[in-house]
Amino acid sequence: MKRIMIALLAFASGTAVFAQKKVADVAKFNSETYDFGKIKQSVPATATFTVTNVGTTQLIIEQANPTCGCTISDYTKSPIAPGQTGSIKATFNAAALGPIHKSLTVKFAGIEEIKMINLTGEVVGAPATAQASATNNAATVVNKVKVDANGETKVKSTNADGSKTTEKTKNHKMKKKTVPAAAATS
Repeated sequence: MKRIMIALLAFASGTAVFAQKKVADVAKFNSETYDFGKIKQSVPATATFTVTNVGTTQLIIEQANPTCGCTISDYTKSPIAPGQTGSIKATFNAAALGPIHKSLTVKFAGIEEIKMINLTGEVVGAPATAQASATNNAATVVNKVKVDANGETKVKSTNADGSKTTEKTKNHKMKKKTVPAAAATS
């Protein structure tokens, strides 16, 4: 009987030693999802997640990897003491219009479980005007670009010879119209 009790005690102790810690045992996020709300197209947006060490030993973030190429990340590289905080920053490039549903995988040292944190929101087009100049066959062209909220682009160019060109792009289809210099001034 004594041998059976010792064997059970040894088994229980061994099981406890090999039990895996979970992320919730060592880290607490201020939020697991960051909502950007509506952000302008082509304007990068950054989210910061705060991680608190709720364990009894130092916490090390080994990795914080985005699941796509449209997001880059940075994170606290030094050990985080118990009760202290670190951060994970995710910068989304906002190139494409539409809803945002992106994730980062977070790996802590000594923890096999992978934690997912998320980015949500919507990329919207915004009315914008920009001016640019380009060289075309040694003739300077000044462009005025207007992008409306529906993604329609209108480019007006005044060419060095005085002619005017208007280009409209809607649903990836372009229409181009050039007015000769004499007609453009009247």
